[in-house]
Amino acid sequence: MNTPPSPSGAEHAGGSSVRLGALVPLTRPGWVEAGRHLLAGLELGVREVNGAGGIGGRPLELVVRDTAADPERAAAAVEELAGLGVAAVAGEYHSVVARAAAARADALGVPFLCSSAVLDALTEEPTEWVARLAPAQSHGWRIYADFLLGAGRGRIAVATQPSVYWASGTRVLRDHLAPRGGTVVELDTNALTPEALSDALVEQGATALLLLVGHPEPAVSIVRAVRGDRRLAGLLIGAPAGQPEFAEWAAELGEDGAGIPFLRYLPECLGPLGERVGKELHERLGEAPSFVAYEGWDTVAVLAEVLRSHGTDRAAIAGSWPRVEVEGTRGPIRFSRTPDISVWQWAWTPVRVVDRDPAEPDRLRVLHAG
Repeated sequence: MNTPPSPSGAEHAGGSSVRLGALVPLTRPGWVEAGRHLLAGLELGVREVNGAGGIGGRPLELVVRDTAADPERAAAAVEELAGLGVAAVAGEYHSVVARAAAARADALGVPFLCSSAVLDALTEEPTEWVARLAPAQSHGWRIYADFLLGAGRGRIAVATQPSVYWASGTRVLRDHLAPRGGTVVELDTNALTPEALSDALVEQGATALLLLVGHPEPAVSIVRAVRGDRRLAGLLIGAPAGQPEFAEWAAELGEDGAGIPFLRYLPECLGPLGERVGKELHERLGEAPSFVAYEGWDTVAVLAEVLRSHGTDRAAIAGSWPRVEVEGTRGPIRFSRTPDISVWQWAWTPVRVVDRDPAEPDRLRVLHAG
C-alpha cells in the first residue's frame, strides 16, 4: 500500500530552477561506461532545454546521484532527491537498481521516468508514478530468440550469475524457444572456470553460448577461453544484454569481441533529430554514442514537454504519462499500458540484433530487426 504522496516539487524548488533527479551508475561495480553515456544524454538534453528558454523561463537543473549498481543506494537517493524538491526522478541503467528506485518513487509519490532498465517487473503492482522508455526484457529478448532460431542455433547454453535480471532473461528465452524446438541449458559461472565452462559446452553440444554475466568480468575471460578453444570454433557467442555496445568491450577484447550479436535499441537509420543529437553526443563523449546516450536525451525531452504542459506538481506529472506525445531521437514517444507490464511503457523503441563486424570491429552490422 502506498504512503500519501510527498509535497510537490513546486513547493520545494524555491522558484529559481526546476530540479530533476538523475540516477546513474558512475562507479564500480556499476557499468560505468553505460552510466557515462546515459549522463551525457541527460546533460545534453538539459543544456538544450535551457538554451531554448528552460521551463517557463526557469532553468532545468539536473541533480545527479551515483547508484554504483546498488539497489539500496538508489532507493536512498530517491528519498534524498524527493526531499530536495525534485519534480521527478529519471535515469538508471541496471534493472535491479531501477526496480528498487521505482518502488521507492511509487511509495513516496515521486514521478520516475526509467531511461534504460528493461526488467518487466519494474514494480510489484501497477503504478501511476513510473514510466519507462526502454523496451521490456520480454519484448527484446524474444526478438533475440527469434534471431537465434533463424540462424539455426537451437541448442542454447547460457553462462549465468545469480541475479533477478539474468534469471528473468533465461526464463524469457526458455519460454520462447521451447515451443519452437529450442533448448536452454544453464551453466553457473560461479561454479565453473572459463575453461570448465568450455568443456561443458562441448559436452552439451551447444550451438550458441549467451553471456548472461557481468562486464568486464567474467564476460571477458569467458570470451577469451571460448575463442581460444578449437573444439568450439563453430559456436556462436551472444550477449543479448548489450555488453559489446560499448567501446570498452572492443578495447578489451579486440578481434575476439567481434561477431558477438547483441540487442541494440536504435533504428537502422536515424531521422534528422537523431542524426543531430548523435553528432552532439559524439562530440560530448569523444566516441560514437551508444543507444543508452540516446535514451538519456529522450528522457529529458519527455520530461521537459511534461513540465511545460503540466507544471511541476508531482501528481500532475504522473497523471500526464498517457497523454505524452514527444518526438524522440528514435521515433515518436507515447506511453501506454502494456500486458504484464506494471508501469507506463513506450511500446516500443526500435529493436535490432547487431554485432561488431569481424572485418572492421568499429562498424556495427544489423543481423535481425524486431
